[in-house]
Amino acid sequence: MSLDAATVRRIAKLARIRVNEEEVSTLQNELNAILGYVEQLAEVNVEGVEPLSGGAQMALRQREDKLTDGDMAEKILANAPDRIGNFFAVPKVVE
Repeated sequence: MSLDAATVRRIAKLARIRVNEEEVSTLQNELNAILGYVEQLAEVNVEGVEPLSGGAQMALRQREDKLTDGDMAEKILANAPDRIGNFFAVPKVVE
């Protein structure tokens, strides 16, 4: 399968991508290369290979759920306009 320049312009219009005339030939070559790769994939023998519907079949690695303060209070508060200890100081809004 090979795309012509008019088809590339139509694809760009459908994708709402502005394409200059000098870019059309580059995009045409790139899209044709992608379609050629897809055609190669269609030739691969997948007989006997179970389809994979997603990563749901794999067990997820879990980390220990522990609470920490991150040990980064000084870095976090370095640019704070005002602070009280290891906390941001916020002006009183409601009287």
